[in-house]
Amino acid sequence: RGKLCRFGKSMTKEYLAHSERDGYPPQTYRDHVKGVSRRALKYAAEAGQYAAEGQEILVSAVQKSAELHDLGKLGDENQDALHDDSGKARHLPVNHVDAGSAVLKNINAFSALAVYAHHRDLPNMEMEELRNGAMFRDKHPATRKLVDDAMPMLLTRHRMAFPPSLIYQVKYKWGMLLARHCAAFPQKSTTPTREYEGNPSVFGRMVLSCLADADHTDTAAAYGRTPKTEKIPQLRAKERLAALDRYVSQLGGEGERSQLRHEMYMACSNVEISESFSACDSPVGSGKTTAVMAHLLKQAIKRESRHVFVVLPYTSIIQQSVDVYRKALLLPGERPDEVVAELHFRADFEDDDTRYLTSLWRAPIIVTTAVAFFETLASGHPATLRRFHELPGSVIFVDEAHNALPLKLLPLAWHWMNVLAEEWSCYWVLASGSLVRYWELEHLSKMDMPNTEVCELIAPDLHHRLMEYEKNRIAFRYRSDTVSREELAAWVHNSPGPRLVILNTVQSAAVIASDLRDRYGREQVEHLSTALTPEDREIVIKRVKQRLDDCGDTDWTLVATSCVEAGVDFSFRTGFREMASLLSLLQAAGRVGRNGEYPEAEIWSFVLQEDSMLKQNPQLISSIDVLKGYFQKNVKITPELSTKAMNDEIIRDDSCLREIKKLLEFEAAMEFQAIDEKFRVIDSDTVPAVVDPVLVTAISFGKGDWKLLQRKAVSVRRDQMKNWNLKEIATGVYQWTLRYDDFLGYMAGVIDLCKLKNGVLMA
Repeated sequence: RGKLCRFGKSMTKEYLAHSERDGYPPQTYRDHVKGVSRRALKYAAEAGQYAAEGQEILVSAVQKSAELHDLGKLGDENQDALHDDSGKARHLPVNHVDAGSAVLKNINAFSALAVYAHHRDLPNMEMEELRNGAMFRDKHPATRKLVDDAMPMLLTRHRMAFPPSLIYQVKYKWGMLLARHCAAFPQKSTTPTREYEGNPSVFGRMVLSCLADADHTDTAAAYGRTPKTEKIPQLRAKERLAALDRYVSQLGGEGERSQLRHEMYMACSNVEISESFSACDSPVGSGKTTAVMAHLLKQAIKRESRHVFVVLPYTSIIQQSVDVYRKALLLPGERPDEVVAELHFRADFEDDDTRYLTSLWRAPIIVTTAVAFFETLASGHPATLRRFHELPGSVIFVDEAHNALPLKLLPLAWHWMNVLAEEWSCYWVLASGSLVRYWELEHLSKMDMPNTEVCELIAPDLHHRLMEYEKNRIAFRYRSDTVSREELAAWVHNSPGPRLVILNTVQSAAVIASDLRDRYGREQVEHLSTALTPEDREIVIKRVKQRLDDCGDTDWTLVATSCVEAGVDFSFRTGFREMASLLSLLQAAGRVGRNGEYPEAEIWSFVLQEDSMLKQNPQLISSIDVLKGYFQKNVKITPELSTKAMNDEIIRDDSCLREIKKLLEFEAAMEFQAIDEKFRVIDSDTVPAVVDPVLVTAISFGKGDWKLLQRKAVSVRRDQMKNWNLKEIATGVYQWTLRYDDFLGYMAGVIDLCKLKNGVLMA
């Protein structure tokens, strides 16, 4: 039975996919399926051209899933709800996914998996297979029977919605049916897909990515929540490389450091590499930002790549890299934010009302964090995997490659990187100022890590000269006694400036910055951490650079978290690093005497005493013990010590190897939910909290913008939502209601609470 739906002045018998909402008319089933099919096949074709097994396998699997993903919406109960204009029917009464996956499970397993998961996440396949006949079906037998009984009617209605040009023979327990499907792309092959011979876990994520992105985008478009054009600028790698060459040629500079940077740029730009992996082991201040980009663009020209990814370890350094790339790579007539996208944190939304705020990889150059990048690869959530199909055919620069992820996650990440290289034409550059070739570590070799050839970007002679310069740049000091807050403030203030203090938690940084301000005045201290919005961090970074450039302004301190340890062009006279790992210490040292301008530059390692406002980070215990042992044995701190430190951490914490093995087993078994849960770059679940009242109002009315969300929000731990009084303004998006200021960020309100309650709330 059909329902009447009013469009304009006429009454037309139409089946709906989405109800009327927010002043927008309902979307018909026909329009939605055609829109999703058009977008999904476009995404699949673009990704598939880089697939080792050929484009047609991905396109075929995505085509089937797109055509039948909403088949269950054609049922009477669901149509009644969709046509209900009272606003009461918020959810469909019958699982609308079940019908499509029921049909497809006998045609293409990957198509069925995508339809099954496009609203409920990828499952653990071992448990799913144990369900036998109920695999990829609703968990309730009554619902499955209802759908099975209605299947002839559903397929007939689907056939009525589209021209009878594509025909499948569908064998199912209710008999033989002819199911005619969408004719949006009649030129594509519709024969059942042969078994995929590559990595099935990555392929399954790729199929779901194409479907989920198409479904979410088409739905957002129906409600006026997408940009006027979905067209993105092309990479135009040859033109951008020429622009980068011009930019670098104008930088100038004199002295040994500038000459080494020039050699570094030319070496990376001119090296010829045909393999899928390369390494760039060069110290801080050697110009990796531009040199590696030149190499990436050269490779993009050679490989006809479509995206450049820059994956950075910390969110605070994104803006600096983005600023450089926008100055160096923009072509005439282009908008900076459309060419170089900045993604500070994961913002992924499944709900219809907030999907438009999801951060996507739709730009020729994407600068993002290791958290957002690698957790996308690990995800089973359709809202997160929307981005995934943009990865094939990309060149990817992972800065601080060994330090971008916890040790226990490196082997699984290495596995994905190899699959993306071999099966999806990705090219990887792994760089660091003290690179640990973790893929060669003896203790990790037991994990059957791929024995991949990794080429070198810079010749041994240049590498040696770069490292010799680094060895003479800074002195490493160690204070063996435990330091209280009061002692730390006095010690730091009385040391030669300008001074840098790096602490292990957001709350510790805010508390110490507050102490220094209260004791010595606001002009004596700056503060930088993820407690500040990206917009405010950008302002702080600019102010810090201005102060560092002023030779007469030396009596002040920057208090920060590890977010300043990589990619930030700071150079302080004296550094203080709360004990963490050797790798963190080496990175922190790159912000002290960076350019050799301070002959007596030094960095101190210390242990901070806990009190009611401060707590240690328990995840760092093994790393701290290893580093403390080196100091106590008077082992010289150098970048060459990095590999030994990582091996020593593995030996000290043998549970790490067990976790590595378990993660690899989960991936091999396609245990998607387990991987999603266990693969956490930062061991905390966060939500976006908006601090800007104008944006809060806009999002409340469904008028926000995902780029503004990335700039004007902070990430707050989900388990603190109640304690810190977060207010939900849209599904999955929150307002920060406590005090926020541009010095301490959201920690201003948290410290207020701590003082009020005289307790400790970990940030």
